[in-house]
Amino acid sequence: MPLHAPRRAALRAELVARDLDALLVTDLVNVRYLTGFTGSNAALLVAADGEERSVFCTDGRYVEQSAVEVPDLERVVERACDLALAARAGKDGYQRVGFESQHVTVDGLDALEQAVDGLVRASGLVEVLRAVKDEAEVEALRMACAAADRALVDLIEHGGLRVGRTEREVARELESRMLDHGAAGPAFESIVAAGANSAIPHHRPTDAVFKLGDFVKLDFGALVDGYHSDMTRTLVLGRAADWQRDLYDLVARAQAAGRAALTPGADVRAVDAASRQVVAAAGHGPRFPHGLGHGVGLRIHEAPALSKSGEGTLSAGMAVTVEPGVYLSGKGGVRIEDTLVVRESAPELLTLTTKELVVV
Repeated sequence: MPLHAPRRAALRAELVARDLDALLVTDLVNVRYLTGFTGSNAALLVAADGEERSVFCTDGRYVEQSAVEVPDLERVVERACDLALAARAGKDGYQRVGFESQHVTVDGLDALEQAVDGLVRASGLVEVLRAVKDEAEVEALRMACAAADRALVDLIEHGGLRVGRTEREVARELESRMLDHGAAGPAFESIVAAGANSAIPHHRPTDAVFKLGDFVKLDFGALVDGYHSDMTRTLVLGRAADWQRDLYDLVARAQAAGRAALTPGADVRAVDAASRQVVAAAGHGPRFPHGLGHGVGLRIHEAPALSKSGEGTLSAGMAVTVEPGVYLSGKGGVRIEDTLVVRESAPELLTLTTKELVVV
């Protein structure tokens, strides 16, 4: 297929550089990235010496589906796809066969070693490729972000955020509205946190009731064509106190600094630091307990990690979140998050809902 053959070609170049004869791809997300297959059982053997020697495998449930989604590769139909393709690699005489060691269990490795000699750990090869999005992937991310943006606008305009509602009720409505705007589902379990709960970074919605003057933190995303969006907005119900406006302004300035640091070649730790130092200068460093952001794509959390312990530099085409937060235990917290694409000139913002403090 037009989208997937170039991705496999890029992977073959990596295999040649690492002196690997082939790579056995068993992670379903990576199989999807390289072939377009969306079923629940598959594996892929990518041969370094040519597309014509690469082989796709799935089981009998997906014969018709795979014929449509993966029409350009030889297909094997077996239940144990990893073992079938490992045996194929042995039959084809490959001496050095890479495997996705980060996705293989100890028992799974024992079985693979019985099927083929010359296994070589080759973790993260496909993930490195996935970190830089092509334009088809960026468009899917745009649509996912648009579905989330429109859902939040609808929620606000139809009075969905009001005193007396519960966190669970709002989470359900928000996810339903994303479906109305073209999402296949939520990108992850939505966070709706009101009042003191907004100071819990990954609070799960409860029956807590919205009250006048509450911060309401909404962290949510939509899933479109397998791609995930991620956005956080923090609002206030009824009226905002001075401390809430001050806290919101601090996080907004930290978020703007993080966005501005998204340039090709930037060290991921420096991007995190650009945002974190704004919070630290205000005396709230310990109250920003998580990383600044992460890559998004076929998984909600993927490379690169924008954090103090992150590794590597940014490249044009990477899709990342920028999501600083400051949390005052027992009182309330603010997080502001966008999904963006690193570009040569300036980052492309995909989540377009206003970042001004909204009082509803």
